[in-house]
Amino acid sequence: MSKRRQIGDHQLHPESMMMGYGYDPRLSEGALKSPIFQTSTFVFNSAQEGKAFFEIAYGLRERGPNEELGLIYSRLNNPDLEILENRLALWDGAEESAVFVSGMAAIATSLLALAPAGSTLIHSAPIYGGTDYLLTHILPSFGIETIGFDAGPEPEALQQVLSRLEHPDRLAAVLIETPANPTNTLIDIAQCRQLIDAHCPRAPRVPLLVDNTFLGPLWQKPLSHGADLVLYSATKFIGGHSDLIAGACLGAKSLVDKVRTLRTFFGTMTNPWTGWLLLRSLETLKLRMTSQMKNARYVADFLADHPRVQSVHYLGLLQRDDPAWEVYRRQCTAPGSLISFEVVGGEQAAFRVLDALKLIRLAVSLGGTESLAEHPATMTHADVSVDRQAHLGITPGMIRLSVGVEHPEDLIADLTQALDA
Repeated sequence: MSKRRQIGDHQLHPESMMMGYGYDPRLSEGALKSPIFQTSTFVFNSAQEGKAFFEIAYGLRERGPNEELGLIYSRLNNPDLEILENRLALWDGAEESAVFVSGMAAIATSLLALAPAGSTLIHSAPIYGGTDYLLTHILPSFGIETIGFDAGPEPEALQQVLSRLEHPDRLAAVLIETPANPTNTLIDIAQCRQLIDAHCPRAPRVPLLVDNTFLGPLWQKPLSHGADLVLYSATKFIGGHSDLIAGACLGAKSLVDKVRTLRTFFGTMTNPWTGWLLLRSLETLKLRMTSQMKNARYVADFLADHPRVQSVHYLGLLQRDDPAWEVYRRQCTAPGSLISFEVVGGEQAAFRVLDALKLIRLAVSLGGTESLAEHPATMTHADVSVDRQAHLGITPGMIRLSVGVEHPEDLIADLTQALDA
């Protein structure tokens, strides 16, 4: 496989390595792009080779120098997925990565790989609605205690939860989503790492997992701030074309190996076709995310000045006196393209705006090339109680907007006529 990272002393950037890293055309009849290895099973050259592959796959012995897991069965490994995982790890500076059939598969498999029955998981809130349901309704039935804390740039909420743990030795992991879905609330990753280590000093340390879907691998690097694993709904920016479902987990090899082992037996890996589509998307990831971020800045400024908009939650509008300002400056490289804004008039007014949109589509995903808008309180976070929504800042008048690659003037024109409605 071609794993060139440098030309002479010059270090290549991830966007350049997306074009060929981890793939050797000579192994595939000179094909410029990796073929789709649409196969369930791979043929061994010999019985001894098959034995060696299974010894490594099942951990029966340590790998030898330069020995890799050979191709056995696409539930374990597949060339398209191996190339994809090699390239995906470059963006976050991760040792390893593992790809999944969905973002929820990545989150659920990762949490279950780290948290046995009788353990405790701490998580931030608000958090993506599917994750919230998993934490609130599913994991407790597996004997896993889940405790939430309010997302915010200051550490008090997490500190209180940690200090009240009756059995700190049972803490299996801490999961945070920053920025939070749908409020764009920031959490200080480095501060979380320090608090966890202070309250649960042990080796190996309690893993800190960060759902980085909102900012993607361009605008925030959780591993460099103390996270151990980064989680993505790869459906969003990484896939970026609203034509696939996928997820990813990246980070330290020791932890990703645990997650990958459980993935093998749960069967939650993605398929070769989706892997190939993700390889296609990685080549334009920087172009798309940069265009979306620039468009969102124009749209956020427009919304902030509109008389029918009560408030705008967008990282690019943070002021120096906001407690989140310092966290944003230290932790993020750009504000991304997700905007949540509240319209005057509550749910009824929000519905009128959403129904009047013409260019922006009414749908619940994000990070695609097209702009999408949805109503968190009744859609993505419908399972969260009304009282808890109010506590977390999810208001009846809130609309979540994912800005795409259209011309920003066209997006503003659409929002203008919808708000006038």
